[in-house]
Amino acid sequence: MIRVCLSALFAIALAAGTLKGAATLDIYFIDVEGGQSTLMVTPAGETVLIDAGYGARNGRDPDRIMATIHAAGADHIDYFLATHFHPDHVGGVPELASRIPINTFIDYGSPMGTDRMATGSFRTYEESRRRGQHLMPQPGDHLPFKGVEAEVVSAAGVLVSKPLRGGGQPNSACATLEEQDEDGTENFRSIGVRFTFGAFKFVDLGDLSGNTLGMLVCPINLVGEASVYLVSHHGNYDTDVPAVLAALKPQVAIMNNGLTKGGAPTAFVNLHRQPGLELWQMHASRNDGAQNAEDFFIANVDDGASAYWIKLRANDDGRFTMFNSRTGFVKQYLPKARAPRPLENNAK
Repeated sequence: MIRVCLSALFAIALAAGTLKGAATLDIYFIDVEGGQSTLMVTPAGETVLIDAGYGARNGRDPDRIMATIHAAGADHIDYFLATHFHPDHVGGVPELASRIPINTFIDYGSPMGTDRMATGSFRTYEESRRRGQHLMPQPGDHLPFKGVEAEVVSAAGVLVSKPLRGGGQPNSACATLEEQDEDGTENFRSIGVRFTFGAFKFVDLGDLSGNTLGMLVCPINLVGEASVYLVSHHGNYDTDVPAVLAALKPQVAIMNNGLTKGGAPTAFVNLHRQPGLELWQMHASRNDGAQNAEDFFIANVDDGASAYWIKLRANDDGRFTMFNSRTGFVKQYLPKARAPRPLENNAK
């Protein structure tokens, strides 16, 4: 009984915001029905919002983002990072910017003229961007966030040229890598970032997919390993690249899928096959053949009426905790086991 009560109290404290005196990295995964919106509160107290879901739809996604921002105890956004300019990633920005201050916008500049989805949503996004500071990072750059290291691994279709610290290993799973047709949209230009807080690492690659996604880890792993991986492009068929999971070796993968958007059956198969990996989902998928995670790992299970979030709280020793705001389910994860150091050669 005591154990149950303590778990309940911990869940309440975890949901309520940052624990007093605890220097943690908090990440909220917000349900925007198959787009992306991820709120980070760094150990220094800075707020970083990655993408803002859809616009219109009666303000649905800005409402959901604002509710999460309030739950985190924030009243402004220090940095808004647009992974790319599709409407399910930046469509919510204009209304959001009318409701809360956004100090600095981070993106790769402007979209390709051939992607009409991106050029349309970019026009309204750009109007909001003019009212703040603007940063255009290149692969290999470090973003100026306080309390967490943020390294750009991809931007505007260009990948980092040399491995990040902890990367550089040959990837034997590249033998299974298959050539994929490019979708011709902005997805391959997504800004991808590896966030590091001590021994904890979180990787968000936006909508990178297909060949571009594979090149990050083949023939060598440029990114290194991760504690948590936000499954790229909502778990669509073009993110079904086993070599990525083999390289990152995440303990947790989070799929920001919707009812039918993303969540391809093949993506589920390979996520469930990865040793030591647990899958969390923003939505139960209704796609034929979808192998959804167990109920307590899924934030939303209805037809889109609810908007529960998943919260992650990380410590710098690599420990982290996941919290499902729908069920109250809490799970703590221990630090990843470190590879043993090679023995020194003391032979004379």
